[in-house]
Amino acid sequence: MKNICRTIIVFTIAAAACACGQNGGKTAKEAEAAVQAPPQARLVEVQGAVKEVIPQNGSYSSTVQANIVNNIASQTAGRIRKINVEVGDFVYAGQVLAEMDRSQLEQAEFKLKNDEAELGRVRQLLSEGGISQSDFDQLELAFKVSQSAFKNLEENTVLRSPVSGVVTARNYDKGDMYTMSQPIFTVQQITPVKMLVGISESDYTKVKRGDAVTVTADALPGKVFSGKVVRIYPVMDAATHTFNAEVQVRNEKRELRPGMYVRATVDFGASEGIVVPDMAVLKQQGAGTRTVYVLGEDNTVSLRVVSLGRHFDSKYEITSGLGEGELVVVKGQTSLKDGDKVEVAE
Repeated sequence: MKNICRTIIVFTIAAAACACGQNGGKTAKEAEAAVQAPPQARLVEVQGAVKEVIPQNGSYSSTVQANIVNNIASQTAGRIRKINVEVGDFVYAGQVLAEMDRSQLEQAEFKLKNDEAELGRVRQLLSEGGISQSDFDQLELAFKVSQSAFKNLEENTVLRSPVSGVVTARNYDKGDMYTMSQPIFTVQQITPVKMLVGISESDYTKVKRGDAVTVTADALPGKVFSGKVVRIYPVMDAATHTFNAEVQVRNEKRELRPGMYVRATVDFGASEGIVVPDMAVLKQQGAGTRTVYVLGEDNTVSLRVVSLGRHFDSKYEITSGLGEGELVVVKGQTSLKDGDKVEVAE
């Protein structure tokens, strides 16, 4: 019985060893075949570089400014007799904002009326030959001087707003002595408003007066305002290599207020150029170089350095490095290398 068991055990071990030897041989052959077989082509998707009309525009951040800022003050020191408006009030051109002490104005008015009456009297004498022309001219000059002095005092006693706008500062109260240290009021015209947009010097030749501008403000979500370029500053900032374009927005509803942060998009028109999907463009690590994989006739890909222009509608404008009709890889390129063989998905 013991001999039978020993025989069975020996037979089992031998059979197992034979089986292992056979399997081991098969695995080695498969491994050798795998080494000798060519690498499997990667599956990619491609699209052609096409020529399209490309919108030429630029988006820039800026701050809203009043179109005109007027500091309202008297030319001479004096007591403030009346205050008619408060901060936040909207005022119209010519509206009386404050009145100063009128004593000097009343004296000037009295002198003006006296000189006017005297001039009327001697004019009659001149026609009758009772006064010389030189004496008349002297009296007429005195009247004109009095008239000018009265108008100047009136402008500096009854303070009016030169523009329609909003009162943004009031620095004195009724009864205060105005000392000429700061203006009594500040009035800002906010219909229209303006903003200075710093544009790259590379776009200097593209910007012109009258170019359309769209403006959005973080404080007014969903609102879009239309404006235009009204002035182009002639010098560049040497530090930032930008120049200022003055943009004006009508702002009829007075929604845009000075100091608001805005984004202005300037429309430079349109031009024709080569475009590819933006997912075809790769950025090299540690550098600003942009590349695409271009499909060759033998289904191998080559890595191509390109220069980018505008980005719009999930597309990039290619300014150099690629021609119209060339096929670029848009999917499956992340693990590719220059010269790899690929299989193009239908």
